[in-house]
Amino acid sequence: MGSDSDLTVMQAASDLLKEFGIAHEVTVVSAHRTPLRMVDYATKAKKRGLKVIIAGAGGAAHLPGMVASITSLPVIGVPIKSSNSIDGWDSVLSILQMPNGVPVATVALNAAKNAGILAAEIIGAFDANVSKKVTTFKNSLNKDVLKKVEQMKKAGWENKFD
Repeated sequence: MGSDSDLTVMQAASDLLKEFGIAHEVTVVSAHRTPLRMVDYATKAKKRGLKVIIAGAGGAAHLPGMVASITSLPVIGVPIKSSNSIDGWDSVLSILQMPNGVPVATVALNAAKNAGILAAEIIGAFDANVSKKVTTFKNSLNKDVLKKVEQMKKAGWENKFD
C-alpha cells in the first residue's frame, strides 16, 4: 500500500488471503515518497516467490501502475478513497487508465477483499488446493443468497429478515 493510512482498507485483502491459507506480506511502498524502495520491491518480488501483487493507493494512486511497469507479475490495483481524494475518482482513474502494455487489474473503490479474491483465483489457476478454497468460498456466496431468498419468501419482502 502507498501509505499506512491505507491499511484500514487493505486489511480486507489480508484477511481473505489468511482465510484461504495463502502466505502473503503487507508493507508500505510509496511510489512518490520511496520510489527506489518501490523499484527494489517490484523487481525482486518474483525472485522472492510472490505470485501476485496487490497494490492499494489513494489520491494520485500511481503505485499499482508503476509497480506493473517494472514487474512481470500480475498486479491488482485497489483504488482507495483517501483524505486528499476527489471522492475516490482520482484513484480509480489513475489505476484504471493504464496505457497498452502495462495492464493493472482494477477492483472497485476500497474493494480490497475483491483484490484478495482475484489474487486467490490467479494463484488457484496453478494450485489445486487454493482453487478448491476459492470454489468453496464462491459456493458459500450462492448458498447465502438462496437462504435469503427463502427467508424473504417466508417473511415477505416488506418485512425485515436476516
